Amino acid sequence: MTSANEVTEKLLAAVRAVPGLKPAVPAVQPVTSWIPWDWEGLAVDLDEDLVRIQLIATRLPLPPLLERAAEAVRPALAGTPWEGARLRLEVTELDGSALTSG
Repeated sequence: MTSANEVTEKLLAAVRAVPGLKPAVPAVQPVTSWIPWDWEGLAVDLDEDLVRIQLIATRLPLPPLLERAAEAVRPALAGTPWEGARLRLEVTELDGSALTSG
């Protein structure tokens, strides 16, 4: 069986492979480095019937980006307990560079 942590890492890798999107992480991170924490992992929620990934868009338009992200993410869910779950990709932030990129 695939663990939630393994699936989260695969999902994050799939998102990172889509130009124009990146995982949404907290804006403020603690300065203490002695606590190991996967900040990008906070962008992924795995529930029994829903996989939610929070994203930051660095390009526009959003619909084609989200389609590419869904195409990249679905294979990472294959063979896992979340294979049949609904996929929700949420753009929580629009990076300023999205407004200036051509």
